[in-house]
Amino acid sequence: MGSPLRILLADDNPAILEVVKRMLQDDFVVVAAVTDASSVLQQVPDLEPDIIILDISMNDLNGFEVTRRLKATPCKSKIIFLTVHEDFEFVRAAFDSGASGYVFKSRLNTDLRPAIQAVQLGKAFLPDVPLSQ
Repeated sequence: MGSPLRILLADDNPAILEVVKRMLQDDFVVVAAVTDASSVLQQVPDLEPDIIILDISMNDLNGFEVTRRLKATPCKSKIIFLTVHEDFEFVRAAFDSGASGYVFKSRLNTDLRPAIQAVQLGKAFLPDVPLSQ
């Protein structure tokens, strides 16, 4: 097996960042945990994470804009949105912006690891629940 995946976490809620970091740190290398979108854009080129776990609603830029900006660069990181937004339009916007996965915060414990595994294998990950339209 290769080296552990390198993950950058971004959420404007420090408590969520801590929960996710604790959940992942035994199996993955968490290269950074940041609370604003600008930090994602600044740190990704140097840290080169394999996966970015990103909130949609951030203080300075939304996650869709961050994803679009990263996808316009040589960045090879895959992006998984981890969000409270559970309606179809948000899921569509996430994938339209370039995301590879979408996880509801309400399903963090059951869906985040499968999302990481799917995205690592080059597959998309969608919630296995009905989406509100």
